[in-house]
Amino acid sequence: MNWAILFVAGLFEIGWAIGLKYTDGFTRFWPTVGTVVAMVVSLALLGIAMRTLPVGTAYAVWVGVGAVGTALLGIVLLGEAVNAARIFSLALIVAGIVGLKLATPA
Repeated sequence: MNWAILFVAGLFEIGWAIGLKYTDGFTRFWPTVGTVVAMVVSLALLGIAMRTLPVGTAYAVWVGVGAVGTALLGIVLLGEAVNAARIFSLALIVAGIVGLKLATPA
Protein backbone atom coordinates (compact mmCIF):
# COMPACT_ATOMS: atom_id res chain seq x y z
CA MET A 1 0.00 0.00 0.00
CA ASN A 2 2.84 2.40 0.78
CA TRP A 3 4.16 2.00 -2.77
CA ALA A 4 0.79 3.22 -4.08
CA ILE A 5 0.87 6.13 -1.64
CA LEU A 6 4.40 6.95 -2.79
CA PHE A 7 3.31 6.89 -6.43
CA VAL A 8 0.42 9.27 -5.69
CA ALA A 9 2.85 11.53 -3.82
CA GLY A 10 4.94 11.57 -7.01
CA LEU A 11 1.87 12.55 -9.03
CA PHE A 12 1.27 15.49 -6.71
CA GLU A 13 4.94 16.42 -7.13
CA ILE A 14 4.33 16.59 -10.87
CA GLY A 15 1.32 18.80 -10.14
CA TRP A 16 3.25 21.32 -8.12
CA ALA A 17 6.26 21.33 -10.42
CA ILE A 18 4.07 22.11 -13.43
CA GLY A 19 1.97 24.43 -11.27
CA LEU A 20 5.03 26.57 -10.58
CA LYS A 21 5.13 27.48 -14.25
CA TYR A 22 1.53 28.70 -14.12
CA THR A 23 1.93 30.76 -10.92
CA ASP A 24 3.98 33.32 -12.84
CA GLY A 25 6.35 33.77 -9.92
CA PHE A 26 3.54 33.33 -7.38
CA THR A 27 1.72 36.38 -8.75
CA ARG A 28 -1.39 34.49 -9.89
CA PHE A 29 -3.66 33.58 -6.97
CA TRP A 30 -5.42 30.36 -8.00
CA PRO A 31 -2.44 28.69 -9.64
CA THR A 32 -0.44 29.55 -6.52
CA VAL A 33 -3.10 28.05 -4.24
CA GLY A 34 -3.21 24.87 -6.31
CA THR A 35 0.56 24.61 -6.36
CA VAL A 36 0.89 25.06 -2.59
CA VAL A 37 -1.86 22.50 -1.94
CA ALA A 38 -0.12 20.01 -4.25
CA MET A 39 3.17 20.63 -2.42
CA VAL A 40 1.63 19.95 0.98
CA VAL A 41 -0.22 16.83 -0.18
CA SER A 42 2.88 15.51 -1.94
CA LEU A 43 5.11 15.91 1.11
CA ALA A 44 2.46 14.52 3.46
CA LEU A 45 2.04 11.40 1.34
CA LEU A 46 5.81 11.01 1.05
CA GLY A 47 6.04 11.12 4.83
CA ILE A 48 3.35 8.47 5.17
CA ALA A 49 5.10 6.21 2.67
CA MET A 50 8.37 6.60 4.56
CA ARG A 51 6.82 4.97 7.62
CA THR A 52 7.68 1.58 6.14
CA LEU A 53 9.81 2.26 3.05
CA PRO A 54 13.52 3.05 3.35
CA VAL A 55 14.14 6.79 3.16
CA GLY A 56 16.63 6.57 0.29
CA THR A 57 14.34 4.41 -1.81
CA ALA A 58 11.22 6.43 -1.09
CA TYR A 59 12.88 9.74 -1.85
CA ALA A 60 14.53 8.48 -5.03
CA VAL A 61 11.26 7.03 -6.34
CA TRP A 62 9.33 10.19 -5.41
CA VAL A 63 11.85 12.38 -7.22
CA GLY A 64 11.99 9.98 -10.18
CA VAL A 65 8.22 9.89 -10.66
CA GLY A 66 8.14 13.67 -10.38
CA ALA A 67 11.02 14.19 -12.78
CA VAL A 68 9.70 11.86 -15.47
CA GLY A 69 6.14 13.14 -15.21
CA THR A 70 7.20 16.77 -15.19
CA ALA A 71 9.46 16.29 -18.20
CA LEU A 72 6.70 14.52 -20.14
CA LEU A 73 4.13 17.19 -19.29
CA GLY A 74 6.67 19.85 -20.22
CA ILE A 75 6.84 18.26 -23.65
CA VAL A 76 3.07 17.86 -24.00
CA LEU A 77 1.80 21.05 -22.34
CA LEU A 78 4.64 23.51 -22.73
CA GLY A 79 6.11 22.51 -26.06
CA GLU A 80 9.52 21.61 -24.67
CA ALA A 81 11.99 19.84 -26.94
CA VAL A 82 11.68 16.13 -27.51
CA ASN A 83 14.44 14.00 -28.97
CA ALA A 84 15.72 10.45 -28.72
CA ALA A 85 18.37 11.25 -26.11
CA ARG A 86 15.84 12.91 -23.84
CA ILE A 87 13.36 10.04 -24.13
CA PHE A 88 16.14 7.50 -23.55
CA SER A 89 17.25 9.39 -20.44
CA LEU A 90 13.70 9.41 -19.08
CA ALA A 91 13.47 5.67 -19.77
CA LEU A 92 16.62 5.18 -17.69
CA ILE A 93 14.97 6.99 -14.78
CA VAL A 94 11.90 4.75 -15.14
CA ALA A 95 14.18 1.70 -15.17
CA GLY A 96 15.78 2.96 -11.97
CA ILE A 97 12.38 3.39 -10.32
CA VAL A 98 11.38 -0.14 -11.31
CA GLY A 99 14.72 -1.46 -10.10
CA LEU A 100 14.29 0.19 -6.72
CA LYS A 101 10.80 -1.25 -6.41
CA LEU A 102 12.03 -4.76 -7.23
CA ALA A 103 15.06 -4.51 -4.93
CA THR A 104 13.23 -3.10 -1.91
CA PRO A 105 11.35 -5.34 0.47
CA ALA A 106 8.07 -3.91 1.78
